[in-house]
Amino acid sequence: MTQALLSVSHLRVEFPTRQGTLVALDDVSFDIAPGEILGVVGESGAGKSLTGASIIGLLDPPGRIAAGEIVFEGRRIDNLPYEEMRKVRGRSIGAIFQDPLTSLNPLYTVGRQLIETIRTHLPVSEAEARQRAIRLLEETGIQAAAQRIDHYPHQFSGGMRQRVVIALALAAGPKLIVADEPTTALDVSVQAQIISLLKRMCREHGAAVMLVTHDMGVIAETCDRVAVMYAGRVVEIGPVQDVIHSPAHPYTVGLMGSIPEMEGESERLLQIDGAMPRLNAIPKGCAFNPRCPKAFGRCRVERPDLLDAGPTRAACWLHDYKERAVA
Repeated sequence: MTQALLSVSHLRVEFPTRQGTLVALDDVSFDIAPGEILGVVGESGAGKSLTGASIIGLLDPPGRIAAGEIVFEGRRIDNLPYEEMRKVRGRSIGAIFQDPLTSLNPLYTVGRQLIETIRTHLPVSEAEARQRAIRLLEETGIQAAAQRIDHYPHQFSGGMRQRVVIALALAAGPKLIVADEPTTALDVSVQAQIISLLKRMCREHGAAVMLVTHDMGVIAETCDRVAVMYAGRVVEIGPVQDVIHSPAHPYTVGLMGSIPEMEGESERLLQIDGAMPRLNAIPKGCAFNPRCPKAFGRCRVERPDLLDAGPTRAACWLHDYKERAVA
């Protein structure tokens, strides 16, 4: 079996407040294999972006990792000193953020930002770094890259800026890319181009990807496996086609039922009643139980771990064989 490139085990992230400690991530575990694209999906507030921030060491204070561990290439990285983590971030783990304008310095040309990133992590000269930067811009589909490398971010469209950010993330040849909703700010046609580009670039460069999104359509087109998150926990994980076509958790069923079909007669979309619970009001038992149409007594008092559910694993008591035997 291929050793995991990234292994997140029982990760718990807390935010201390005057009213008490809020648990934002609770017992989150998953692996990413070399070259694999893992999608992480869920509603706003599920903990997707926070998981990515924890991996790349960019948790905003007072947030802290209170338990669990993050192992990258066989080395634990969640407890590294700040300067050590800086060497990992960029060189071994790249990041693509939701809004390219927040990732690019408006006062510097894109070339300066690419060259500085390359030279920070790789032992190359200024001229070699510039040539590498031009090649990356060409690979990401930017025309006349040799000229455009000296342009500023405001001189690029939104889609072109996101291409620059992808080039920036791949500049030092990282083995893992954490992509946090990289297409949210783009229109549908450009979104498809960026997703296709991200897949191709990562395959060519041999990088694994953790793709954070709220769009199951993007997951279906892009990922090998998918982890569905709800209220700071992974509630289902498995091969993307199995999760999409045979969802095992009621929350995943709801997500899939809310996607309109392009073919066949139009039917009313499924609606998940209620909303994601606040961190200070997560219900006892399964956090999804107040919104779940299949909830029963045990769901309201005892929280399930991930259980085998055919080709996937789901945190749902419906897949407890002892429970089903009693029923």
